[in-house]
Formats: sequence, structure tokens, C-alpha cells
Amino acid sequence: MTSELVPYLCVADARAAIDWYVEVLGADVVYEPIVMPDGKVGHVELAVDGARWMMADAHPEIDFEPPPADRGAGVTLHLTVPDVDRLCAAVTAAGTALDRGPEDSPPAGRVAVFRDPFGHRWFLNQPVPGITEP
Repeated sequence: MTSELVPYLCVADARAAIDWYVEVLGADVVYEPIVMPDGKVGHVELAVDGARWMMADAHPEIDFEPPPADRGAGVTLHLTVPDVDRLCAAVTAAGTALDRGPEDSPPAGRVAVFRDPFGHRWFLNQPVPGITEP
């Protein structure tokens, strides 16, 4: 058995988040939303080029809540992509500001950082020959 660590994100509006991640990040919905009796999304799974995460609407009754907008992120999601600049263009076109980059940052490669509209911080990484060390 191989262990796996998969982020499970909490968002205030899962339907809007699904749309944003699909339209902006190019994510695929790999497990269709489970809608709870109260109408909230109880579970959905998305992936970008096989990099998977799970997500659900907030459920304060079980202490599952999105990151507060008035403080820094406690976790960064690191996503390796084939074209950081293309993805940054999509992120900014959707109205989301970049916190960093895109820029070359040896030994990581080409990188950028942004906080999505749902409060989650993303670090994009594109390995680049001549920049990325073996």
C-alpha cells in the first residue's frame, strides 16, 4: 500500500468554487458533487492533470469552515503545471490578483502564487530546463 495525502478544502460556496476551478484552473470534476438534504455540497473531487483535491461547503456544526478572509493562509497548495504563465493569465483574467510572479526562481523553476476567491493559497510551479536543478 502507498500512502497518499489529498487536500480537503472547505469553501463558503462549493458550486461557485467548482465553476471557478473548472473554468480558471482547467480542473476536471472527477467525483460528482454529493448534495446533502440541506442543499449544501457535502463532497466533490476535482483534479488538474491528475493532481486531485476534495472539497465541500462549510459545515460549522462539525467545525469545518473556510479560511477567514482577514488573515493569511495556514496552508499552501503546491500545483505543478506545464505552463505557469498561461495559468496566471487565466487567474488574473478571472479577477484574482497574483501575490508573486510569474517569475523564474531557481531551483524550483517558473513559479507564481495567488490566493483564490475562496481563501485558499496556491503555489504554481513549472519545472524549466536550465532553471530546475536535477
